[in-house]
Amino acid sequence: MSMAGCLAEKILARKAGREKVEPGEILEFGVDVVMMNDLTGPLAIESFREISERVWDPSRVVMILDHQMPANSIEIARDHALMRRFASEQGIENLFAEGVCHQVLPEKGFALPGFLILGADSHTCTYGALGSFATGVGSTDLAAAMASGKLWLRVPESVKIVLEGKLGWRVYPKDVILYLVGQIGADGATYQALEFHGQVVKEMSLGGRMTLCNMGVEMGAKAALVPPDDLTLAYVRERARFPFEPVESDPGAEYAEERIYSLEGLEPQVACPHRVDQVRPVREVEGKEIDQAFLGSCTNGRTEDLLEAARILKGRRVHPRVRMLVVPSSRETYLEALRLGVIEELVKAGAILGPPGCGACMGSYIGMLAPGEVCVSSSNRNFRGRMGSPEAEIYLASPATVAASALRGKLTDPREV
Repeated sequence: MSMAGCLAEKILARKAGREKVEPGEILEFGVDVVMMNDLTGPLAIESFREISERVWDPSRVVMILDHQMPANSIEIARDHALMRRFASEQGIENLFAEGVCHQVLPEKGFALPGFLILGADSHTCTYGALGSFATGVGSTDLAAAMASGKLWLRVPESVKIVLEGKLGWRVYPKDVILYLVGQIGADGATYQALEFHGQVVKEMSLGGRMTLCNMGVEMGAKAALVPPDDLTLAYVRERARFPFEPVESDPGAEYAEERIYSLEGLEPQVACPHRVDQVRPVREVEGKEIDQAFLGSCTNGRTEDLLEAARILKGRRVHPRVRMLVVPSSRETYLEALRLGVIEELVKAGAILGPPGCGACMGSYIGMLAPGEVCVSSSNRNFRGRMGSPEAEIYLASPATVAASALRGKLTDPREV
């Protein structure tokens, strides 16, 4: 048996107290951080109360109100009150209501290299961008982890994805991940750990890597990881709540598969309704009229995304037929965008600003679509009924494509604007 391990295996071996783990093994792992949001939290709390009285370590439980924040119904307000009460009872100080969980948790220094992080949300895999093994679990699994600080998991097989070449003008990490989802398919990486390598990844910002890992779950992956480098360490050292020790894959590590993609001539991409893996170059669907453009979400609501849109919209106006919604992913993002004058540019162009959170992405209380309406969105899912009416259509694209389309009133290749 080779002792060399892939990144995911090495993190999990450490958390299992072993030198080596093998794909397929079902083991109990020590957890570093658990996260719940206001969609999954109430059920997790209910389940937790059936099995335990105290959480294993209040400093490692993170609670984030983001999916329906501020509350838009009495029922949701009740859920928020329940979560606040639970935090107070358990001595959990990490209760945040300032943006999307997958942006706030890294900002607050909980997503660290070498960590095992469980979140009761499918896009928890976002934190793999920081070199952690992060995965989404159900509310009852989260309750078990909160009670014991441990959880049983099957070790996934690892797939190495090498992204080579150089991205062209106005081609972004979002275009890369949409292209990959189109190539691999919505269930092409089921229960695998995707490990991203190559020149394209090295040159990506941390936000770009988060976009990449965020949509790993759209291929069915259990986790998606980028090996930590100087960029990662510079970010986490300023913020880290706990000591951490980065992990790297071994030179002789064996992967279930290695996939190499040359992205030299990649064009801006779009995922067509109603499947995330129904991906085509934007120019193939150009001209499709839109009613709404959404810029935000845990995939693309960061400062760099808002900045890109502002560059395209500067001194121009959103098409009169289009509602453009802009939702910064966190308070920190919002403040940074304000300082840079980005928010002003977007509002001058006619965009409507929403409070940091998940509302528009999941169609819970802002930007609902009517039957027959078409939306171009920078988020991660375009399922039927995701943002309102099941008879509406959602196209997924990069922030630049969203902004260019908002400007023209129809799906537009951002390189033409």
